[in-house]
Amino acid sequence: MPTQIAEEQNQEIKQPDQPVQAEEKKAPVDPAKRRRGIIIACIVGVLLVGGCIVWWLHSRTYETTDDAQADAHLNPVAARVEGTVKAVYVEDNQAVQAGQPLVDIDPSDLQVKLAQAQADYDQAVAQLNAENPNVPITKTTNVSDINSQQEEVRNADASLGSAVSDYESSVAKLRQAEANNEKSQTDLVRYKELLDKQEVAHSDYDQYLATAKSQQANVNAAAAAAASSQKVIAQRRAQLAQQHSKLEETNANGPRQVEIKKANIASREASVESYKAQLDQARLNVAYCHVVAPVSGIVMQRSAEIGARNAAGTQLLVVAQVNETWVTANFKETQLRKMHPGQHVSVKIDALSESFNGTVEAMPAATGDRASVLPAENATGNFVKVIQRLPVRIRLDKGQQNLDKVRPGMSAEPKVILD
Repeated sequence: MPTQIAEEQNQEIKQPDQPVQAEEKKAPVDPAKRRRGIIIACIVGVLLVGGCIVWWLHSRTYETTDDAQADAHLNPVAARVEGTVKAVYVEDNQAVQAGQPLVDIDPSDLQVKLAQAQADYDQAVAQLNAENPNVPITKTTNVSDINSQQEEVRNADASLGSAVSDYESSVAKLRQAEANNEKSQTDLVRYKELLDKQEVAHSDYDQYLATAKSQQANVNAAAAAAASSQKVIAQRRAQLAQQHSKLEETNANGPRQVEIKKANIASREASVESYKAQLDQARLNVAYCHVVAPVSGIVMQRSAEIGARNAAGTQLLVVAQVNETWVTANFKETQLRKMHPGQHVSVKIDALSESFNGTVEAMPAATGDRASVLPAENATGNFVKVIQRLPVRIRLDKGQQNLDKVRPGMSAEPKVILD
């Protein structure tokens, strides 16, 4: 049986193929249907071209980018004085209002310094008060000294005048004595001649001799008195010159002494101001122990812990000012040709799936590459042109619903309407 089946199959294989005699018949083409197809194709082509033109024209009226994120001021709150954290009143992600207490630092050490500064200031004020009366006292003393010196000058001048008068009187007495002596000497000579002629008694001659000797002694005494008076004049002139010198010295030193006292007072006043500044600084340091929120916002990055010892300038936490948000959009440099401040912007926030209205607030000063810590240096010769991006600041309009839910760092897609 199998052998028979195999022979039949071989016979079928050896038979030649039969040619197909039937031919397909083509249906006639309807001219109306053909025209309708051409018209539809033209309409579709026109619509496609028109759509492309409309899309092209519309795309020229705005610029958009997905390289954008929401931004806000992140206000770091740092310790302004060194000390140990005594209390912390907030946690991360907690909303705070401006002026709300955040952290307290133990003020014990600073209060001691405040007491010392207060004592130093009080001492400086006391020293200034003690120094103040010295100026009027010195002025009064100087006036008294000047008056006294002037009186001494007048006395010395009067003494000089008296000495001159005494000298003149002594000179007059000397002249008188000399005249009397000259007469006595003449009489003695005449009586000597008469005695020699024995015309007068020897006793009369002796009397004239005694008178002549007496007059000569008077001359000598008058001459000595005149010389003494002359020396007194020189002495009185020296005393007068000395008193004039003292008066000039008093007149010159009086204002200087007053200036010295005034300088001492100015020095005391400067000390008072210095200690006052130290006192104010000590008071501020005590006040700095109570740290409050500088702005309203949300607390983040809290690092302050009770018992921690912080140095001045140590960051305690950060307050994100979420009520003042904006969008930083990094547009390509080729997108900024028609962009300028004041243009309307529609900003979509990915996290909220909502769009917010805004305005282009400011154009960038430099590209992001130039503002980076390590900008690219293309002077090596291996230059590859890369389209740069520039950060455009977009201010979100206030009063919009759910605007308070926008947080710094959220991704955004701004659409700037060009005009």
